[in-house]
Amino acid sequence: MAALMALAILVVMAPFSGAGAQEATVAPAFLQLDGNRLFPVSASMDYTADQRVERANRLLQEVVATGSPARIGVKELRNLPVITLDDAVVLTVTRRDTPEGLTVQGQAELWRQTLTAAIKRGRLERQPAYVVRMVPISLGILGATFLLQRLLGLLWRRYLPSALTQPLVSEPGSQPLRAMDWLLHGVLVILRLGLWMGAILVIAGFFPVTRLLISRLLEALTKSLGSPFLPLGGRSYSVLDVFVLVALFLVLVRGVAFLKGLLQIRVLQRTGIEPGSQEAIAFVLQYGLLFLGTLVLLQLWGLDLTSLALFASVLGVGVGLGLQGIAKNLISGLIIMFERPIKVNDFVEVGDLQGTVTRVNLRSTEVVTLDRISIIVPNAEFLESRVVNWSHGSSVARLKIPVGVAYGSDCQVVRQALLEACHDLSDILATPPPQVFFKGFGESSLDFQLLVWINQPRRQYEIRSALNFRIEAILRQHDLSVPFPQRDLHLRNERLEVALPPAITDALLNRLSPTPHDQDGGTPAPAPPVQG
Repeated sequence: MAALMALAILVVMAPFSGAGAQEATVAPAFLQLDGNRLFPVSASMDYTADQRVERANRLLQEVVATGSPARIGVKELRNLPVITLDDAVVLTVTRRDTPEGLTVQGQAELWRQTLTAAIKRGRLERQPAYVVRMVPISLGILGATFLLQRLLGLLWRRYLPSALTQPLVSEPGSQPLRAMDWLLHGVLVILRLGLWMGAILVIAGFFPVTRLLISRLLEALTKSLGSPFLPLGGRSYSVLDVFVLVALFLVLVRGVAFLKGLLQIRVLQRTGIEPGSQEAIAFVLQYGLLFLGTLVLLQLWGLDLTSLALFASVLGVGVGLGLQGIAKNLISGLIIMFERPIKVNDFVEVGDLQGTVTRVNLRSTEVVTLDRISIIVPNAEFLESRVVNWSHGSSVARLKIPVGVAYGSDCQVVRQALLEACHDLSDILATPPPQVFFKGFGESSLDFQLLVWINQPRRQYEIRSALNFRIEAILRQHDLSVPFPQRDLHLRNERLEVALPPAITDALLNRLSPTPHDQDGGTPAPAPPVQG
C-alpha cells in the first residue's frame, strides 16, 4: 500500500516537475548574501534576472567579507530609483520588480532596509563571539540527532515489523511478504538519512562560510540537473527529469511485484486453482499492469508517444532481426502459458534432462533435476522437441521391470514370485494391478516382464530400485536363479589346424631339429608335426 501511495504521489508531481524545466527561463533570480535569499529580482527589458543580480551579489559579498564600512542608499537615475552602495550602483528598481499596490520608490526603500539588515547580520556572524556561541549548539544538535536515529531504529524494530510484516494468510507455516520487509527497511534508511541531512543543513546555516558554500553547491547542482539536454517529442528534458522518470519506473516495478504477490497469497490460493494456473494468471497480470503503467507514466510525464511511432517501428524490425532467438522464446513462453502443455510441478523429460518444473517465465523455464540442480531451459525447446510430461493429465505411470531366470525354472512359480514382490509396497498402486508377461526365450534365460503402476513419477528410480531388491530376495527364497550370459564352443573335427607365419614356423623347426648329441647315439628328437 505504501508503494502504491508513493507511486501516486510521484505521478501527480511528475507533470509539475516537467513543467518546471520549461518555466525555468522566465523564473526570477534572487539577490543573495552569505547564502541567504533576500528578495527576488525580475528580468528587465534589456537584461535577464541572472544578469541583474550577478553584480549586486558580488558587491555585497565583498563588502561583508572585508568588513569595511558601507552605506546603502537610494537615488533617482533616469526617473527610476537606484540602490547604491557607497555611491556605487547596485541595482535599479523597475516596475516589474514592484508588486501591485506599491510604488517603485516604496519597493526601493524596502529593498534598502533589507540589504542594510543583511549586511549587519553578515558582519555579526563573522565575530569570534558568535562562532564560540554556535559551536556548543552545533555539537548538541549532532548528539540529539545521533540519539534520535538510534531511538527511531529501536522503535522501528520493536513495533512496526510486528504490525506490518505479519503474514497475510493464516495457514500454518506461511511466510510474510518480503516486499513489505524491503519497504520498511528502505523507509527506515531514508528517515535516518533525512535526520542527518537536516542536522547538517541546520548547523551549516549557523555559519556564513558553510552556508554560502552549500548555497553555491545547491545552485550549481540545480543548474546542472535542471538544464535541458534531451530533446524528445517536442520538449527538452533535464537530468533531473530523467532521474525522476527512472525512479517512477522502479517504484512502478516494485508496486506491480507487490500486487502480484498479494494476488497470489490473498486471492488465487483461496480459489482452489492449481498452482500452474495461479502462476500463469499472476504472470499475465504482472506484465499487463507493467505495460499499461509504463504507458500511463509516459503520458503523464508529457512524452508524446505518437512521436515515437517511427522509432518504435524501426526498433521493432531491428529487434526482430537481431534477437530472433529471444523473440522465438518469448512467443513460445506465451504459447506455453496459454496452451499449458507443461506447468509448475510437472515432472518432465526433455532430451536427456529429467526434472520438476518450478517456474515458467516468459523466455525460459526453470527445471530442478533429481540431483537438485536448477536447469534453465529455453521455452522453444518444449515446442520444437519431443517432451515427455509424466504429470500431464494424470500422474499415474507404468514401470516395466525386465526379469530373466534360468532355463528349467517353473514359469508359474516365477510369476507368483514376481507378483509376491509387489505386495506390501505402498509406492505401487493396487489398481491397476501388477501384471507379469512371459516375453520369450532368450539366449541364456527365460525372459519375463513385470508391469506395475505408480502415481509418483519423480520417484520412479527409487521405486524401481526398491522393487528390484524385493525381486532378488524372493527369487532366492524360491530357489530361482538369474543366469549370466555364457557361450559353448563345439568343434566338428578332432584336429585343429593352425596357420602360423613363416618366421615362427622356421624358428619352431630349428628348435625341434636333432642336436649333434642326438646324432651320436642319443635319443632322437621328435619330429615336428606335419601340420603345424
